[in-house]
Amino acid sequence: MSDLSTRISRSLRHSRLEDAQALLTGTLFAALGVALFKQAGMLSGGTVGLAFLGHYASGWPFGLLFFAINLPFYGLAWRRMGAAFTVKTVIAVLLMAALSEALPHWLGISAINPLFAALGGGLLIGAGMLILFRHRASLGGLNVLVLWLQETRGWRAGMLQAGLDAAILLAGLPWVPWPRVLLSLLGMAAINAALAINHRPGRYMAT
Repeated sequence: MSDLSTRISRSLRHSRLEDAQALLTGTLFAALGVALFKQAGMLSGGTVGLAFLGHYASGWPFGLLFFAINLPFYGLAWRRMGAAFTVKTVIAVLLMAALSEALPHWLGISAINPLFAALGGGLLIGAGMLILFRHRASLGGLNVLVLWLQETRGWRAGMLQAGLDAAILLAGLPWVPWPRVLLSLLGMAAINAALAINHRPGRYMAT
């Protein structure tokens, strides 16, 4: 690599301060989207969706379930995505778990239009995930698997995530009325549209 290429590569790298800001902003966006979904009695996909299923079925705190469900995936993240990605993902998961429990105490939502919850919440979650992806982090779990398959196989993250999310939504039917499952599907479409349109390998070069 030439000296010019090396300088360009270094200039594109995120600083620790930039990464910290992105982790906080990305998880805050995602937690706000989750708050809208939860208020409307909806589901989501990925480990967020699995945490929703556990929350609706058992009444256990969403944040605790989200943290616990992600634990088995850190080994894959470490082996396949590297130490830096894994550390940032662990931090993002901890922030997401904490914010999802804290936001209901900081932000009161007395009424919400379910359609707005689906679209607005989906776009917020998608934007949050996109910020994390661009700073080499994720919300853990299935996101780690999806990103690894994109980097190693070239599979589109948004398309693969959509299939996994659909299976999780169908699994929620025993606890979530089907109209809310359909709205959740719309919300997941908003999430995955944001990812499919904006998260493409090689488009964003910073690491």
